[in-house]
Amino acid sequence: MSSANSEQEGEEKRPQFGTRYLEDESKVFEHNAWDDIEWDEEMENEAKEKISKNSSQLVNKEMQDKYEEEAGKFWDTFYNQHQNKFFKDRHWLFTEFEELAKTGTEENKKRIFEVGCGVGNTVFPILQRSNEKNIFVYCCDFADSAISIVKQHELYDSERCHGFVCDVADENAEFPIAEESLDVVVLIFVLSAIHPDRILSTMQRLVKLLKPGGILLFRDYGLYDLAQLRFKPGRCLSENFYVRGDGTRVYFFTQDELNEMFTKCGLVKEQNIADRRLQVNRGRQLKMYRVWIQCKYRKPLT
Repeated sequence: MSSANSEQEGEEKRPQFGTRYLEDESKVFEHNAWDDIEWDEEMENEAKEKISKNSSQLVNKEMQDKYEEEAGKFWDTFYNQHQNKFFKDRHWLFTEFEELAKTGTEENKKRIFEVGCGVGNTVFPILQRSNEKNIFVYCCDFADSAISIVKQHELYDSERCHGFVCDVADENAEFPIAEESLDVVVLIFVLSAIHPDRILSTMQRLVKLLKPGGILLFRDYGLYDLAQLRFKPGRCLSENFYVRGDGTRVYFFTQDELNEMFTKCGLVKEQNIADRRLQVNRGRQLKMYRVWIQCKYRKPLT
């Protein structure tokens, strides 16, 4: 990664949900994961070479249109197949996003909206952390099967949560949420599933729901993540945008493009970092480099 990004990260440190740092390369296989891995020029060039190769052959236009038009269908099939077994509850939420741990009062509830909630792996840790009626969580997904699973969960309580089916990328999408009524909008591994051409307009609609002073919490795939490097030629839709074997799609972000987009939406940066981790398969002696981008942007009071 560039030195400019490295300098930016140095200014934007945040608490780690892991605190294991690789200082002796000979000990790399002693643990399953390492935090804050530095990328050198050789690693970056190798990643660029892999991306150049796997993006050399694009998916044909007819299939690209199919993946766009039937995006909801592909995700619906995914959740029908995996039910609630694929994702684990994100208990790291309150370390990375301490804003989610704060609650309101019963008279003035804290209102949170998780976009692209899947089967509730963010929703239910939030509800479980506070059993009081001082918090209300809206959550949506455009897969009917995902929302069905959410509503069947033992923690789902209509007095504290409202799950609904919605394609937030649809310019005609309607939300059961008043404008400027939310304290927090949560976007965790969801924008990457939307066509890049529709991400900005989607964000502009979501920002309207935030109160002045409200905050956007974001975490998603970053450029050069292992998942991007593993794609084979013929799975690329456009620059940094790919389709998986099951028909679901994924985009890989850079810090700069996210900052430009969120700023264009009228938000102010509080955090924008690249979280680089090294995951290790000790049995097979494999190194797997992960890159996620984490952001916090606030809507100004004025």
